[in-house]
Amino acid sequence: MAKEKVREITITQSKGAFSIFKKAGISKKDYDFEGLSVVRKLLSNEKARLLHTIKSQSPGSIYDLAKKLGRGFKSVSDDVKLLERFGFIGLIEEKTKKRIRHKPVIVVDTITIHIRV
Repeated sequence: MAKEKVREITITQSKGAFSIFKKAGISKKDYDFEGLSVVRKLLSNEKARLLHTIKSQSPGSIYDLAKKLGRGFKSVSDDVKLLERFGFIGLIEEKTKKRIRHKPVIVVDTITIHIRV
């Protein structure tokens, strides 16, 4: 049986505001956001629908994913970049005739969020 891949995000409260707890070895750019606002964006219904579509329909590119979702390429691309930044999805480069396309794939099985107060 394959080991389940879990992505954990820990949020701590300090001086009346929430912030991200940095684990050793992770650069600041991986967690450069204010409080819970990006976590709210990260856990939106559109992101859940995007993750579900990647998992169930296996789109061949970000463009294909946008078509399957019925959304604009730019907004889907921005969502994909955010989810990739937090390690929920990965992008596999595939070369076609004259282009390189990026195929989104799910790289986690479970997302766990810890909030410390």
